[in-house]
This record gives sequence, C-alpha cells and structure tokens, in this order.
Amino acid sequence: MALKAAFIFLAPGADPSKDKSIIKTQEVELHVVGCKNYKEACEVARQLLTDNIGAIELCGGFGNIGVAEVVKAVENKIPVGAIRFDIHPGLNNSSGDKIFI
Repeated sequence: MALKAAFIFLAPGADPSKDKSIIKTQEVELHVVGCKNYKEACEVARQLLTDNIGAIELCGGFGNIGVAEVVKAVENKIPVGAIRFDIHPGLNNSSGDKIFI
C-alpha cells in the first residue's frame, strides 16, 4: 500500500476547496492543499485525519507557532514535519508567525 501523505502550503487568498491536488505514484499518494492562514490549515489538517493520511508536511511559511497549532489540531495522531526557514524568502524575509496567525 502506498503512503498517503499531505503537504499544506500557505498563500494569501488560497482556498483549500479549490487550491488542491492529489499526486499518485506507486509508492506515495500526496495531497497538496493551499490555505490562507493557520486557522484554515488546522481545519484542513483535522479533515486529513478522516482521510487516512499517514504524514503531514508543512511549507516553510509556517513558523514555530503555526507548526505547533497543526500538531495540536491533529492531536498527535498524524506525524507533522515542516520545511524550515527562520525567515522565508517568499514572504519578504519574514516568518509565517507574523503573517498567517
């Protein structure tokens, strides 16, 4: 059975009902979802609990607070990892903790 994983990215104006895709290979089924803020990302993460997702990776736009909020949202039932930037080049060298809260 292939690993079902998710990648959640942040972008102003992103809509998870439209800004999403599923990529399937022999070994991985990757659900990619865009969210406009941490609150929305937590809602998406909770939904992933019902989709049998085995891992969630968060984009570099998530700061420490955002990662912690997603971990809490899934109640530690899904491993959560994050791409890390202390300051993200795509966010004018800022942390997502200053933008997406």
